[in-house]
Formats: sequence, structure tokens, C-alpha cells
Amino acid sequence: MKSKGEWRVSVFAGIVLVLTGCMTAQEHQAAVANADKNKLTVGTVQREIRVGMSGQDVIMALGSPNIVTTDEHRQESWVYDRFATETVYSTSSGGVNALILGGGLVGSAAALGGGAGAGMSSSAGARSTTQRNLTIVIKFDASKRVRDFAYRQSSF
Repeated sequence: MKSKGEWRVSVFAGIVLVLTGCMTAQEHQAAVANADKNKLTVGTVQREIRVGMSGQDVIMALGSPNIVTTDEHRQESWVYDRFATETVYSTSSGGVNALILGGGLVGSAAALGGGAGAGMSSSAGARSTTQRNLTIVIKFDASKRVRDFAYRQSSF
């Protein structure tokens, strides 16, 4: 026989198990989402990059570029390419089980017992994959200052 303390721990563990098994797809996605505050976004480009900035300031805002090229006048262009693939898979299952115990006395010392069990369960799942691409091109003038910049974002 379990003591009251053991019984409470068992009940608490059972409740926690049931509650953690019933997350929605959105809750699963939030649990695995990338919370990187320094990731490169269109908002970062719009907020931070300005014509006339130095290359050092651009690196401070966006980090190092993926590609550096020069044109026929030896003026640099920096390209930032970011690709992200996010796959979310969520499953949920639940069920109810019941155990019915019965018993009676036969005579004065013998016990007669019997029981029956019944159960019901269900499960569901979903999967979603999203791909995003962000390309930023920053062109510099002869004095190595930003003369122009453009960006393109796609999601599919």
C-alpha cells in the first residue's frame, strides 16, 4: 500500500504526463522556434543600412557578407544570402482508461473479486515545412561608402 506522500507524487506525475502530452501544433512550434535575436531580417536592413555608411558600420549591423565582388571600376558589392528551412511536426494523443473492481464476501473468511477494464484513445499529427530566402546586395562607391542597397525576400 502506498503512503499519502507516494500517492500524491504518483498523482502529480500522472497530471504532468497528461498535460505535456496534449500540446497543440502551435505550442510545439513555439517550443522549437529559433529565438536568435541577431538573425538577419528585412527589418534590420531597413532600420540599419543607409547610403553613405562605411563598410565597418555595415559589418556591425549585418555581420560579414557571404560574397564580395568588384565591378569594372573596382567598386565592391557585398552580397548577403540567408536561407532557412523550418519543419514542424506535432503529434498529440490522449485517452481514458477505466478499471472497475468489484468484490464480495462469500462465507465469513473468503473473498471473491472481479474486475473489468475499458479504454478509449485517439491520436493526431501534422507536419509543416517552410523555406525562406533573404538576399541583400550592398554597393559601395570609390571611397568605400554605401552608394546603394537592395534586398529581396521570398517564402515558400
